[in-house]
Amino acid sequence: MRKRVLIVGGGTAGWLTAGYLAKRLGADLPDGVAITLVESRDIGVLGVGEGTFPTIRRTLATIGIDEAELVRRCGATFKQGAKFVHWRHAPGQGATDHYSHPFQVADASDGLDLLPYWLLGHGGAENWDEVSNPQKKAADRQRAPKLPTNPDYVGPLNYAFHFDAIALAGLLREQAIKNGVRHLTDTVNEVLLAEDGAIAGVRTEQNGVLDADLYVDCTGFRAELIGKAMKVPFRSCRDVLFCNRAIAAQLPYARPSDPIASYTISTAQESGWIWDIGLDRRRGIGHVYSSDHTDDEAAERVLRGYLGAAGADADVRHFKFEAGYREVNWVKNCVAVGLSSGFFEPLEATGIAFAEVSAGMIANLFPWGGDYETSARQFNANLLRRYERALDFIKLHYCISERRDTAFWRDNVADASVPDSLLEMLDRWRFRPPNELDIDGQIDIFTEASWQYVLYGMGWKTDLSAKAGALRYHEDARRAFAEVRRQAEYAIANLPSNRDLVEYAQTRRFGGRAAA
Repeated sequence: MRKRVLIVGGGTAGWLTAGYLAKRLGADLPDGVAITLVESRDIGVLGVGEGTFPTIRRTLATIGIDEAELVRRCGATFKQGAKFVHWRHAPGQGATDHYSHPFQVADASDGLDLLPYWLLGHGGAENWDEVSNPQKKAADRQRAPKLPTNPDYVGPLNYAFHFDAIALAGLLREQAIKNGVRHLTDTVNEVLLAEDGAIAGVRTEQNGVLDADLYVDCTGFRAELIGKAMKVPFRSCRDVLFCNRAIAAQLPYARPSDPIASYTISTAQESGWIWDIGLDRRRGIGHVYSSDHTDDEAAERVLRGYLGAAGADADVRHFKFEAGYREVNWVKNCVAVGLSSGFFEPLEATGIAFAEVSAGMIANLFPWGGDYETSARQFNANLLRRYERALDFIKLHYCISERRDTAFWRDNVADASVPDSLLEMLDRWRFRPPNELDIDGQIDIFTEASWQYVLYGMGWKTDLSAKAGALRYHEDARRAFAEVRRQAEYAIANLPSNRDLVEYAQTRRFGGRAAA
């Protein structure tokens, strides 16, 4: 008998999981896993605009999404990292007002680690994000990461996407159904539990009781299966990450030809920060803030002020969230994916990345032989460690800031709000930079390069004076830094603008192929 998976809930997480599992578990094969997704017509997608990690390229390719179609259908643009403005200093209080976290890993010359030489001053006056690789300078000039002739999901610079979340969910739905997923539009009224606490089925309004071998909870913050029915607790991280509200708006470009930013732009505010995401025809802009440090009306005034003249009449949507996660996400025959599992905040776009991670682990650990407990133990241990490490990384953006202008920033730098694990790493990095010893490639969703970009972008000082005499390749390092500058100039001269590449994809496919 075929194994059966029932995914409850749609949206980006639900349909991404469905389409991915369908490919990995052979939903279109007679002996593959039968996958059904049931979603309510009454529960919409948040749809405030999304950013992603570079891993999304491999995920979308596995699902079978054509890259140019993604651009056409979802307003997608090319994201090459994040730009952070006023995170280190309050406006007007420091010469350095921004840094970037690019996706490109620092270039090395013949295996030479350039970071120690930059720390000793051999890279010049520019920040680490600029001297280590060409991506920041290319992105500052709104360049795209690839050429039209490059194949799908391939380019000389590492990249991800910005896109319209509602449109992406629709595209993923279409492809998942092509991949063999059965789609039901229905409302789940009750989750039925067996005597041993496992899920026995879900009762729906129109299709009666639906049962399966494995249930995937993609019901968002409601967590209908893992939370309400199975009573798995949620661990709040409000003591570490204070932001718990967001106000979102959409702003058309002043002119259709306006440049499209190649970053997510994150601008720090007195009690939070503002995201600014450039899609093909509009920008998605939102204010993330702490309700303990400001109120909703004041936060909305900050957002409208950022929007400028158009802000007075812009429609805004208010959201509430709680930073945190479940320490156990696979219980018996139920797995939580997406917001039902956990969510920190929009900073660094971890939401979809965790859905990708979870879908990949379900595929790899799928209990073909009925060994649910074995799979659950490994899944839970792996995901818990990922949440803990990502929490540290996001907190890093706040806790080493030099801002002291408001209670929000003073509270964020207080040791009491910083996890002991992060304090331990900061202690290590007083005399050496982050390296592979600090990062577990099987667990961490952020590499040591990511930690380095944020750490040194925020002005952290690593004292290598005691080691300086052991570093002998000074001339090699200077030549390598010069080569990075040359690569940046070449990228600026030869890569199309973000907008030009998006407009190319409106009528053509990448790799020089005609549109379907």
